[in-house]
Amino acid sequence: MRKTLLLSALALSAASAVGQDIKYPPAPQDGTVDEYYGEKVADPFRPLENDTSAATKAWVEAENAVTAAYLAKIPFREKLLKRLKAVSDYERTSVPFEQNGKWYVYRNDGLQNQSVLYQMDRLGGEQRVFLDPNKLSSDGTVALQGTSFSNNGKYMAYVISRSGSDWQEIYVRDVKTGEQLADHILWAKFGGAVWYGDGFYYSAYDAPEKGKEFSSKNEVHKVYYHKMGTPQSEDVLFYQNPTQPLRFYSVSVNKEETVMFLHESGAGAGNNLYVRDLRVPGSQFVQITNNMDLQYLPVQVVGDKIYIYTNDGAPRNRLMVADVRNPAMSEWRELIPESPDVLTDVTFTNGRMILEYSKDASTHAYLYTMEGRRIREITLPSAGSAGFSGRRDQKECFYTFTSFTVPGTVYSYDAETDKSTVYGQPKVNFRQDDFVTEQIFYTSKDGTRVPMFLTYKKGLKRNGNNPVYLYAYGGFNIALPPSFSARRIPFLEAGGIYAQASLRGGSEYGEEWHVAGTKMQKQNVFDDFIAAAEWLISNKYTSKNKIAIVGGSNGGLLVGACMTQRPDLFKVCIPQVGVMDMLRYHKFTIGWNWAPDYGTSEDSREMYRYLRAYSPLHNLRPGTSYPATLVTTADHDDRVVPAHSFKFAATLQQCQAGPAPVLIRIDSKAGHGSGKPLSKQLEESADVYGFIMYHLGMKY
Repeated sequence: MRKTLLLSALALSAASAVGQDIKYPPAPQDGTVDEYYGEKVADPFRPLENDTSAATKAWVEAENAVTAAYLAKIPFREKLLKRLKAVSDYERTSVPFEQNGKWYVYRNDGLQNQSVLYQMDRLGGEQRVFLDPNKLSSDGTVALQGTSFSNNGKYMAYVISRSGSDWQEIYVRDVKTGEQLADHILWAKFGGAVWYGDGFYYSAYDAPEKGKEFSSKNEVHKVYYHKMGTPQSEDVLFYQNPTQPLRFYSVSVNKEETVMFLHESGAGAGNNLYVRDLRVPGSQFVQITNNMDLQYLPVQVVGDKIYIYTNDGAPRNRLMVADVRNPAMSEWRELIPESPDVLTDVTFTNGRMILEYSKDASTHAYLYTMEGRRIREITLPSAGSAGFSGRRDQKECFYTFTSFTVPGTVYSYDAETDKSTVYGQPKVNFRQDDFVTEQIFYTSKDGTRVPMFLTYKKGLKRNGNNPVYLYAYGGFNIALPPSFSARRIPFLEAGGIYAQASLRGGSEYGEEWHVAGTKMQKQNVFDDFIAAAEWLISNKYTSKNKIAIVGGSNGGLLVGACMTQRPDLFKVCIPQVGVMDMLRYHKFTIGWNWAPDYGTSEDSREMYRYLRAYSPLHNLRPGTSYPATLVTTADHDDRVVPAHSFKFAATLQQCQAGPAPVLIRIDSKAGHGSGKPLSKQLEESADVYGFIMYHLGMKY
């Protein structure tokens, strides 16, 4: 009976949505009904999966017109955008790094769309523009994804993406002259240029079918070798594995070019690792691991020693040492054992090691000898997030530090004296000391203790009436540590609370925390998020009429699942570039790579039913009063294809029985988020924060 009601409701004209003044444009439909294990599932908006069809383009244009007209009526939208630009207009500097006798640093003067790479003859010397990505396009939509310098010092390869796509192009410059060379690689994906000899390795797919560049399934990842001065058509296919078309392959080579690694991933939460001794003529790869649910990351090669960061036998990670001449796992030696905190990174500097640990989602760092003896804890400025950068043969060491109220600051670190000195400190146009962050712990539905950070203006009254922006991710072994965003400032200045919850599915407490939010335990993630909102209400920080929930990608799925499970609990919902169709996600681009976290509808009847039970698209109910919703996506998102958001928004608009608006904002010449020019980020933030603040009853 419920299926029949849903099908009949979806057949209604979009203009008949109950209790709304907005007339939503009708979306193209074809009445598709799929069958899973004998159960019929309606997918009437299937035509929206074709993002290049005339019907989809017309719908996108019409939806954007409705959304733009609505957002333009928010009285303080332009004032908010002006403030967002003001607080974002500050100089940002990266950690400096040395390559072949020259020093380099990325710097953004303030409102530049992309940061510029500068070259220096010495550390702290005069900075010369070496590569300005802002000149690669007129609108900032060509983004620099990475650079790599050849070991002989002659060349720098740089990787770009266009309009936010995951597709990559590789170009090469002569380091001495700055001249752009003829070498140019197309259809690379998930990698960069790995230099070896007079050329480089890169990972790519075959060129996709025209018109389906951003939606077709990517299969059979290949590794090629490009020799400098030759066309891509002459590149040598170095490695492929057609028997495993849904896996990623890449290689890496140490600076001395003595050891090569082959990395295989995509079939689990981890990877397989292969090693090859380049000092031995005719040597072949030796597979040294065979469990793709576990992680094996070589972090340094010193002579015959390979330092490997892994969670094998240590859910909170440890550091092992292997011998390249006899690399079998049975011969590995434990150098740094697992600790109660999560080991997150290892940096080698000046003959020592710096180990970073996460404790309740904040960074603690320690200096070690190369033999594994702890020397001291490194004094950081305060609680927050730090990331170190250094080289084993170089005394200079740097780290970046940030928190919710401290913008990313670069420090130089002297390991001899344990002294940190500011190298680059942003000056942001806001009163930093007016705000405070506290970390609380709340109890989820099953009794699990979950941490959450709260940032707000000092003197906040817990009267149950404060606006809350509740954000989380909860997946793919990704942590959400403290971080600064200038775009939060206007919301905080207006009396809002920024709440960030560290849900299961992330890496905050190691692999066990991650696994507890995957596959048939995914509901734990949604329960954790719902419990965060309930804790904020019960502890008088806010009320259900003052909560906005926001999340992107897997976090977009989080928002979609929670708003369909508890539409009564939130006032505003912002699912951004979200995974909304859990029955078909694996059929597009690299969606299949998410199966280790999600499972797929093809795995089993049990897995299909579990996915359907929380899939945001499949749990929208006609006649339900949903919160004010602004779905965001982009036309070049080939990570989470926009069809997810398209179908979810079209269905939600037809199911909405309450007066709150259901809008979708579809950005053009943009993708999943990486490399988005600052101008587009600010426009989107003005729309999202404006929508949130307007519906939470805030004034600006």
